[in-house]
Amino acid sequence: MELPSELFSELAELERLLRDWLLGYTSRATRLSYADALGVSRAWVESLTPQPAAVPRSSKPPVRTGKFRHLAWFRWCDHVRVHPLVVTSTEVKQWQQELAAAGVPKSTRAHRLAVVGKFYGYLWEHGAVPGDPTNFDRSGLGLGRSHDTSATVVLTGGQVELLLHTAARVRRGVSRLMALRSVAITALFTLGLRVGETAGLDRGDLHQNRGRTALRVLGKGGKVRIVYLSALADNAIAEYLAERDRWSRASVLSLPHQVAPHRTPLIVTRDGGRVNPRDMWALLRRVARAAGPELAAVAGALGPHVVRHFYVTSAAEGGADMTHVQADVGHASVDTTQRVYNQAARDPSRSAVDIVEATLLWARQKRTQGTALTDAADALARAAEAGDPVELLHHLQEIDRLCSGPVPAAVVAQVRAVAAQPQTHPRIAEHTRALLARLNSSA
Repeated sequence: MELPSELFSELAELERLLRDWLLGYTSRATRLSYADALGVSRAWVESLTPQPAAVPRSSKPPVRTGKFRHLAWFRWCDHVRVHPLVVTSTEVKQWQQELAAAGVPKSTRAHRLAVVGKFYGYLWEHGAVPGDPTNFDRSGLGLGRSHDTSATVVLTGGQVELLLHTAARVRRGVSRLMALRSVAITALFTLGLRVGETAGLDRGDLHQNRGRTALRVLGKGGKVRIVYLSALADNAIAEYLAERDRWSRASVLSLPHQVAPHRTPLIVTRDGGRVNPRDMWALLRRVARAAGPELAAVAGALGPHVVRHFYVTSAAEGGADMTHVQADVGHASVDTTQRVYNQAARDPSRSAVDIVEATLLWARQKRTQGTALTDAADALARAAEAGDPVELLHHLQEIDRLCSGPVPAAVVAQVRAVAAQPQTHPRIAEHTRALLARLNSSA
């Protein structure tokens, strides 16, 4: 267990309690998520339950750490020199204030506080602490989301398709197998899966159900749900597994009427291990940056939850029953699914922005038209005073072109003044009479 401070004199007891609490969750993804919120080593959490042995590799990629890992609960306690078993609500509030000051997103702050609350609830039940330090009025922390509009980017179908297309490209340093793996990971997220759920999938979770390829997904709270694969995701995973088996000797064919365990991960690293969720985040952002200008503006904010939101919003706007969407994405309540959709940025076609813009453009056109008519009338007066027939005809035609609506009285008066003057050129006289008749009829 990675708790570096010498301050923890009761480390063994705290470790025992933490181990017992985490083992109360059957979901590996839940245990790892809670460990991240507390600042506990993932390797220690993995050691709590047996894992399939990975193929040894001479060199492994560096382990990615979270951006705000140093502000996880145990690590923050170590930094401020306070024992986790004697903290009060004051320290919890101070911790939350420092998270906010560091720019930690509200959703992350709320998640960490919820995890810490769960842990201290367990400690209180077992008599390890006198009370739950997170049990206070949280309204002042600004963590509520009921009236928020989500800051999550909502992708279009074209952008997600481009993401899949870009992931499939074999580039320098990226083998065909790794390109197919990128497509398979992206395609899994288009099914509305969480990143932890995706990372936790085993090959044996892929099966046939009611004539369709499906996945057994272990979600939050240890709840298993069936997620049907789209043809796109089915093909992407099949191609990836076929290529992986071609290069690996780990594939074992099942005999008739015999079920093979296939306990290896569905998506593996180069050395055959389970993919770290953070590497999935990094992969999506890498692909988005490589996709070009269409995804350049959102590449920095793109992650698995963005593609998951795409699933919810696209399904809802396509007329899917919200209870079906809820079952697909593993929300505990249909209200959660509805909130995700309602808080998402709406499709532009559902906005009145274009109607308002048309009103503004019409007003701008009328304003500029009135100014242009006044300028043309002034120029007409100068041409009449100078007696220039060419300029007179030009400005009469300009006023005629601009008259698509109500015309200022000053402009009509100027045209009447020209019509009252004797004209030596018959074409000017004819055009003036016709323009004056048009102005009088529209008045």
